[in-house]
Amino acid sequence: MIVLQTTQERLLTALQTVAGIVERRHTLPILANVLIQRAGPLVQLTTSDLEIQIRATAELGGDDQPFATTVGARKLIDILRTLPAEQKVTLETAGERLVLRAGKSRFTLQTLPAQDFPLVQESPTFGPVFAVPQKVLKRLLAQVSFAMAAQDIRYYLNGILFVAEGRQLTLVATDGHRLALASSELDVEVPKQEVILPRKTVLELQRLLSDHDGAIEMRFASNQAKFAFDGLEFVTKLVEGKFPDYQRVIPRAHRNVVVLGRAPLLAALQRAAIMTTDKFKGVRLHLEPGLLQVAANNADQEEAVDELDIEYSGDVIDIGFNVTYLTEALGNMGQELVRIELQDGNASALITIPDDDRFKYVVMPMRI
Repeated sequence: MIVLQTTQERLLTALQTVAGIVERRHTLPILANVLIQRAGPLVQLTTSDLEIQIRATAELGGDDQPFATTVGARKLIDILRTLPAEQKVTLETAGERLVLRAGKSRFTLQTLPAQDFPLVQESPTFGPVFAVPQKVLKRLLAQVSFAMAAQDIRYYLNGILFVAEGRQLTLVATDGHRLALASSELDVEVPKQEVILPRKTVLELQRLLSDHDGAIEMRFASNQAKFAFDGLEFVTKLVEGKFPDYQRVIPRAHRNVVVLGRAPLLAALQRAAIMTTDKFKGVRLHLEPGLLQVAANNADQEEAVDELDIEYSGDVIDIGFNVTYLTEALGNMGQELVRIELQDGNASALITIPDDDRFKYVVMPMRI
């Protein structure tokens, strides 16, 4: 039986879409495989790591008979990568094996039974469907994902909080030293739902989302989230736990405000960062009327000082920050100007976009 028959490019694209979560070595060998299911003209490719399941549906040619098996995902991708993009490839059955044919090349691949593939059991209690354009969610994720914790013992910080309420979707990430918040309008009004998406899910969504206007549909349950876009179905477990009260962390009514160019500030910080070390990433900001000074030094008594002319008439402030916390935030913002609000040298700073309250970034100072 011909399971599928298409070009190298189409099959490789479909496989790479689902294979991001596949580990080469796993305690369950079948989880290194992709589940291939055929029903009529459509072929479904499914991968899982027991926490996340991704399924792509596409027309990939071949016989219309029902069929299902699993085969090594990475090995299949590695083979396809060595073939020309326009090469016609055929995947056909040969007993308990699959044979991949392409031109004068032939590869015989071992399979494992489809019935042994551990599909994720979907929650029966998903909330209402809501949608945003893919490019909007991709932008929101970029604006906050850098602030996620990586391997924090407070496991609920190793991900992003999604809050859907009314006509607003808000994403929040924090690692305890900084907090990023971004929001956007929804197409429908929804009851309040709060879920924490795991770090791996966030990174995979960022990889898969495109910059076009096509919508991504979302549904949340108490222990799962489900996304559908571009012929993909993405189901993930959620992080259990109580996310910190992010509203209390956001400063209000800081009396010192400066608005300045994002790119010049980012460039000055990047230059100063050259004089920091891996162990100590501190930079000093000195703010006085008309001037912002960025400075850094290291144990070798080397020093970098940069000055920016600004419009500012507030207090004189000396404050230290981890330079990475500032450059990551500024690097993921696209607009020309940033607004920085400060109280003094000991309180956290609030970075926002002028005339746009949909993005907020809070960063704690550090002693230098």
